[in-house]
Amino acid sequence: MSAPDDQPDEVLDCLGQRCPLPVIALARRLPELPVGTVVRVLADDPAAAVDIPAWCRMRQQEFLGNAPGPGYDVRRAH
Repeated sequence: MSAPDDQPDEVLDCLGQRCPLPVIALARRLPELPVGTVVRVLADDPAAAVDIPAWCRMRQQEFLGNAPGPGYDVRRAH
């Protein structure tokens, strides 16, 4: 499963949540999805800009970058 360049397969709306809640939501949801799925995490806490890429590095998941608006795209790598 793969999303077009501009559209994720799934969106996690974590707007208004303080970190680490967006990372926790991503960590809970990602294992339930097929490898290759692109998840867009909507998060407006400034800490998410650091926490989500760092979590991806630690968990060997693919951080695709910032999405339009306050969002971050992650692809399940394994």
